[in-house]
Amino acid sequence: MALKDITLGQFFPGSSLLHKMDPRSKIIFTVLYIIAIFLCRWVVSYGVALVVLLVLIAISRVQPKVFLKGMKPVVFIVIFTAILNLFYTSGNVLWSYGIFKITEEGLWKAGFMVLRILMLICCTLLLTYTTSPILLTDGLERLLRPLKRFGFPVHELSMMMSIALRFIPTLIQETDKIISAQKARGADFDSGNLIQKAKALIPILIPLFISSFRRAEELAIAMECRCYHGDEGRTSLRQLKMAPRDWGMVAFSILLVAVIVVLRILGL
Repeated sequence: MALKDITLGQFFPGSSLLHKMDPRSKIIFTVLYIIAIFLCRWVVSYGVALVVLLVLIAISRVQPKVFLKGMKPVVFIVIFTAILNLFYTSGNVLWSYGIFKITEEGLWKAGFMVLRILMLICCTLLLTYTTSPILLTDGLERLLRPLKRFGFPVHELSMMMSIALRFIPTLIQETDKIISAQKARGADFDSGNLIQKAKALIPILIPLFISSFRRAEELAIAMECRCYHGDEGRTSLRQLKMAPRDWGMVAFSILLVAVIVVLRILGL
Protein backbone atom coordinates (compact mmCIF):
# COMPACT_ATOMS: atom_id res chain seq x y z
CA MET A 1 0.00 0.00 0.00
CA ALA A 2 1.42 3.36 -1.05
CA LEU A 3 1.37 6.15 1.49
CA LYS A 4 -0.24 8.44 -1.07
CA ASP A 5 -3.31 6.19 -0.95
CA ILE A 6 -3.96 7.13 2.69
CA THR A 7 -6.72 9.75 2.73
CA LEU A 8 -7.17 10.12 6.49
CA GLY A 9 -7.67 13.75 7.50
CA GLN A 10 -8.10 15.03 3.94
CA PHE A 11 -10.87 17.39 2.88
CA PHE A 12 -12.42 17.16 -0.57
CA PRO A 13 -14.12 20.46 -1.51
CA GLY A 14 -17.52 20.14 -3.11
CA SER A 15 -20.97 21.63 -3.49
CA SER A 16 -23.05 18.71 -2.24
CA LEU A 17 -25.70 19.00 0.45
CA LEU A 18 -23.37 17.50 3.05
CA HIS A 19 -20.63 20.00 2.19
CA LYS A 20 -23.04 22.89 2.75
CA MET A 21 -24.38 21.68 6.07
CA ASP A 22 -23.34 23.13 9.42
CA PRO A 23 -20.40 21.18 10.91
CA ARG A 24 -22.22 20.86 14.23
CA SER A 25 -25.04 18.86 12.66
CA LYS A 26 -22.52 16.54 10.98
CA ILE A 27 -20.60 16.05 14.21
CA ILE A 28 -23.81 15.23 16.08
CA PHE A 29 -24.83 12.79 13.37
CA THR A 30 -21.42 11.10 13.46
CA VAL A 31 -21.56 10.63 17.23
CA LEU A 32 -25.15 9.34 17.19
CA TYR A 33 -24.45 7.09 14.20
CA ILE A 34 -21.50 5.50 16.02
CA ILE A 35 -23.80 4.89 19.01
CA ALA A 36 -26.38 3.36 16.66
CA ILE A 37 -23.73 1.05 15.14
CA PHE A 38 -22.83 -0.35 18.56
CA LEU A 39 -26.52 -0.84 19.34
CA CYS A 40 -27.09 -2.92 16.21
CA ARG A 41 -27.87 -6.54 17.01
CA TRP A 42 -28.94 -8.48 13.93
CA VAL A 43 -29.31 -8.34 10.15
CA VAL A 44 -32.17 -5.83 9.97
CA SER A 45 -30.56 -3.23 12.24
CA TYR A 46 -27.19 -3.54 10.49
CA GLY A 47 -28.98 -3.27 7.15
CA VAL A 48 -30.72 -0.05 8.18
CA ALA A 49 -27.45 1.51 9.36
CA LEU A 50 -25.66 0.43 6.17
CA VAL A 51 -28.36 1.84 3.89
CA VAL A 52 -28.25 5.19 5.70
CA LEU A 53 -24.48 5.34 5.32
CA LEU A 54 -24.56 4.44 1.62
CA VAL A 55 -27.20 7.09 0.93
CA LEU A 56 -25.11 9.76 2.66
CA ILE A 57 -22.01 8.69 0.72
CA ALA A 58 -24.00 9.06 -2.50
CA ILE A 59 -25.23 12.51 -1.41
CA SER A 60 -21.67 13.63 -0.59
CA ARG A 61 -20.58 12.96 -4.21
CA VAL A 62 -17.23 11.70 -2.94
CA GLN A 63 -16.08 8.79 -5.08
CA PRO A 64 -16.39 5.37 -3.39
CA LYS A 65 -12.78 4.54 -4.30
CA VAL A 66 -11.68 7.36 -1.98
CA PHE A 67 -13.39 5.61 0.94
CA LEU A 68 -11.75 2.33 -0.07
CA LYS A 69 -8.35 4.03 0.02
CA GLY A 70 -9.14 5.42 3.45
CA MET A 71 -9.88 1.93 4.77
CA LYS A 72 -6.66 0.35 3.49
CA PRO A 73 -4.61 1.16 6.65
CA VAL A 74 -7.00 -0.86 8.84
CA VAL A 75 -7.24 -3.95 6.64
CA PHE A 76 -4.93 -5.92 8.97
CA ILE A 77 -6.96 -4.94 12.05
CA VAL A 78 -10.20 -5.94 10.31
CA ILE A 79 -8.81 -9.33 9.23
CA PHE A 80 -7.30 -10.00 12.67
CA THR A 81 -10.59 -9.14 14.40
CA ALA A 82 -12.54 -11.34 12.00
CA ILE A 83 -10.22 -14.31 12.62
CA LEU A 84 -10.50 -13.99 16.40
CA ASN A 85 -14.29 -13.91 16.26
CA LEU A 86 -14.40 -16.68 13.67
CA PHE A 87 -12.29 -19.26 15.49
CA TYR A 88 -12.93 -18.41 19.15
CA THR A 89 -16.71 -18.11 19.35
CA SER A 90 -18.55 -21.00 20.94
CA GLY A 91 -21.68 -22.44 19.39
CA ASN A 92 -22.81 -24.89 16.72
CA VAL A 93 -19.54 -26.28 15.29
CA LEU A 94 -19.39 -26.37 11.48
CA TRP A 95 -15.70 -27.25 11.09
CA SER A 96 -12.86 -28.02 13.47
CA TYR A 97 -9.18 -28.88 13.25
CA GLY A 98 -7.19 -29.20 16.46
CA ILE A 99 -7.69 -26.08 18.55
CA PHE A 100 -9.34 -24.27 15.66
CA LYS A 101 -13.06 -24.46 15.09
CA ILE A 102 -15.59 -22.52 13.07
CA THR A 103 -19.08 -22.16 14.47
CA GLU A 104 -22.25 -20.76 12.97
CA GLU A 105 -22.32 -18.08 15.65
CA GLY A 106 -18.69 -17.28 14.90
CA LEU A 107 -19.47 -16.68 11.22
CA TRP A 108 -22.25 -14.26 12.06
CA LYS A 109 -20.24 -12.51 14.76
CA ALA A 110 -17.17 -12.13 12.53
CA GLY A 111 -19.28 -10.74 9.69
CA PHE A 112 -21.07 -8.26 11.94
CA MET A 113 -17.81 -7.17 13.58
CA VAL A 114 -16.14 -6.51 10.22
CA LEU A 115 -19.20 -4.61 9.00
CA ARG A 116 -19.28 -2.56 12.21
CA ILE A 117 -15.62 -1.54 11.92
CA LEU A 118 -15.97 -0.62 8.23
CA MET A 119 -19.11 1.46 8.85
CA LEU A 120 -17.42 3.19 11.78
CA ILE A 121 -14.44 4.15 9.63
CA CYS A 122 -16.60 5.23 6.68
CA CYS A 123 -18.72 7.43 8.93
CA THR A 124 -15.72 9.27 10.35
CA LEU A 125 -14.16 9.57 6.89
CA LEU A 126 -17.40 11.05 5.59
CA LEU A 127 -17.17 13.75 8.25
CA THR A 128 -13.58 14.74 7.41
CA TYR A 129 -14.07 14.44 3.64
CA THR A 130 -16.99 16.89 3.61
CA THR A 131 -15.85 19.30 6.34
CA SER A 132 -12.78 21.53 6.24
CA PRO A 133 -10.50 21.41 9.33
CA ILE A 134 -11.34 25.04 10.18
CA LEU A 135 -15.09 24.46 10.13
CA LEU A 136 -14.64 21.21 12.02
CA THR A 137 -12.73 23.07 14.72
CA ASP A 138 -15.35 25.82 14.95
CA GLY A 139 -18.18 23.31 15.11
CA LEU A 140 -16.53 21.22 17.81
CA GLU A 141 -15.72 24.33 19.82
CA ARG A 142 -19.32 25.53 19.64
CA LEU A 143 -20.65 22.16 20.74
CA LEU A 144 -18.28 21.96 23.69
CA ARG A 145 -18.67 25.60 24.71
CA PRO A 146 -20.90 24.79 27.78
CA LEU A 147 -17.92 22.92 29.28
CA LYS A 148 -16.02 26.20 29.61
CA ARG A 149 -17.97 26.90 32.78
CA PHE A 150 -16.21 23.94 34.38
CA GLY A 151 -12.76 25.10 33.27
CA PHE A 152 -12.49 22.69 30.34
CA PRO A 153 -10.00 23.96 27.70
CA VAL A 154 -12.47 23.77 24.81
CA HIS A 155 -10.64 26.06 22.39
CA GLU A 156 -7.24 24.49 23.01
CA LEU A 157 -8.63 20.99 22.44
CA SER A 158 -10.38 22.04 19.24
CA MET A 159 -7.26 23.77 17.97
CA MET A 160 -5.09 20.70 18.65
CA MET A 161 -7.53 18.47 16.79
CA SER A 162 -7.63 20.88 13.86
CA ILE A 163 -3.84 21.06 13.63
CA ALA A 164 -3.54 17.27 13.91
CA LEU A 165 -6.04 16.70 11.09
CA ARG A 166 -4.44 19.39 8.98
CA PHE A 167 -0.94 17.93 9.19
CA ILE A 168 -1.76 14.25 8.71
CA PRO A 169 -1.63 14.54 4.88
CA THR A 170 1.51 16.68 5.19
CA LEU A 171 3.29 14.08 7.32
CA ILE A 172 2.23 11.32 4.94
CA GLN A 173 3.71 13.24 2.00
CA GLU A 174 6.88 13.92 4.00
CA THR A 175 7.22 10.22 4.84
CA ASP A 176 6.75 9.27 1.21
CA LYS A 177 9.50 11.71 0.18
CA ILE A 178 11.90 10.34 2.81
CA ILE A 179 11.26 6.75 1.73
CA SER A 180 11.88 7.66 -1.92
CA ALA A 181 15.09 9.49 -0.99
CA GLN A 182 16.35 6.55 1.08
CA LYS A 183 15.55 4.07 -1.69
CA ALA A 184 17.47 6.27 -4.14
CA ARG A 185 20.47 5.88 -1.80
CA GLY A 186 20.18 2.09 -1.90
CA ALA A 187 18.06 1.46 1.20
CA ASP A 188 16.06 -1.78 1.24
CA PHE A 189 12.81 -1.83 3.24
CA ASP A 190 11.25 -5.02 1.86
CA SER A 191 13.76 -7.84 2.38
CA GLY A 192 14.87 -9.48 5.62
CA ASN A 193 13.04 -10.72 8.69
CA LEU A 194 10.82 -8.69 11.00
CA ILE A 195 13.72 -7.37 13.11
CA GLN A 196 15.67 -6.30 10.04
CA LYS A 197 12.63 -4.53 8.61
CA ALA A 198 12.16 -2.71 11.92
CA LYS A 199 15.81 -1.57 11.89
CA ALA A 200 15.38 -0.38 8.30
CA LEU A 201 12.71 2.06 9.51
CA ILE A 202 15.24 4.02 11.58
CA PRO A 203 16.52 6.05 8.57
CA ILE A 204 12.87 7.02 7.98
CA LEU A 205 11.78 7.80 11.53
CA ILE A 206 14.71 10.02 12.50
CA PRO A 207 14.36 12.49 9.57
CA LEU A 208 10.57 12.39 10.00
CA PHE A 209 10.79 13.32 13.69
CA ILE A 210 13.29 16.10 12.96
CA SER A 211 11.08 17.46 10.18
CA SER A 212 7.98 17.25 12.40
CA PHE A 213 9.62 19.12 15.28
CA ARG A 214 10.94 21.76 12.91
CA ARG A 215 7.51 22.20 11.36
CA ALA A 216 5.91 22.44 14.82
CA GLU A 217 8.43 25.09 15.88
CA GLU A 218 7.79 27.11 12.71
CA LEU A 219 4.05 26.91 13.31
CA ALA A 220 4.45 28.05 16.92
CA ILE A 221 6.61 31.01 15.86
CA ALA A 222 4.12 31.96 13.14
CA MET A 223 1.22 31.88 15.64
CA GLU A 224 3.18 34.00 18.14
CA CYS A 225 4.07 36.55 15.42
CA ARG A 226 0.35 36.88 14.70
CA CYS A 227 -0.30 37.55 18.42
CA TYR A 228 -2.21 34.33 18.96
CA HIS A 229 -3.18 34.01 22.64
CA GLY A 230 -5.69 31.20 22.60
CA ASP A 231 -9.37 31.76 23.19
CA GLU A 232 -8.97 35.16 24.85
CA GLY A 233 -10.66 37.84 22.73
CA ARG A 234 -10.83 35.57 19.70
CA THR A 235 -13.54 35.97 17.06
CA SER A 236 -14.49 33.76 14.12
CA LEU A 237 -14.41 34.74 10.47
CA ARG A 238 -17.38 32.49 9.72
CA GLN A 239 -20.38 32.70 12.02
CA LEU A 240 -22.06 29.31 12.20
CA LYS A 241 -25.83 29.25 11.95
CA MET A 242 -28.04 26.18 12.00
CA ALA A 243 -30.41 26.07 9.02
CA PRO A 244 -33.61 23.98 8.83
CA ARG A 245 -31.71 21.25 6.95
CA ASP A 246 -29.22 21.07 9.83
CA TRP A 247 -31.95 20.66 12.42
CA GLY A 248 -33.47 18.04 10.13
CA MET A 249 -30.15 16.18 10.17
CA VAL A 250 -30.08 16.24 13.97
CA ALA A 251 -33.69 15.02 14.14
CA PHE A 252 -32.90 12.26 11.65
CA SER A 253 -29.91 11.18 13.76
CA ILE A 254 -32.06 10.90 16.88
CA LEU A 255 -34.72 9.00 14.90
CA LEU A 256 -32.09 6.58 13.60
CA VAL A 257 -30.89 5.78 17.12
CA ALA A 258 -34.50 5.29 18.24
CA VAL A 259 -35.19 2.89 15.33
CA ILE A 260 -32.05 0.88 16.08
CA VAL A 261 -33.02 0.65 19.77
CA VAL A 262 -36.49 -0.65 18.82
CA LEU A 263 -34.95 -3.19 16.43
CA ARG A 264 -32.54 -4.29 19.16
CA ILE A 265 -35.42 -4.85 21.58
CA LEU A 266 -37.23 -6.87 18.92
CA GLY A 267 -34.08 -8.93 18.31
CA LEU A 268 -33.73 -7.73 14.73
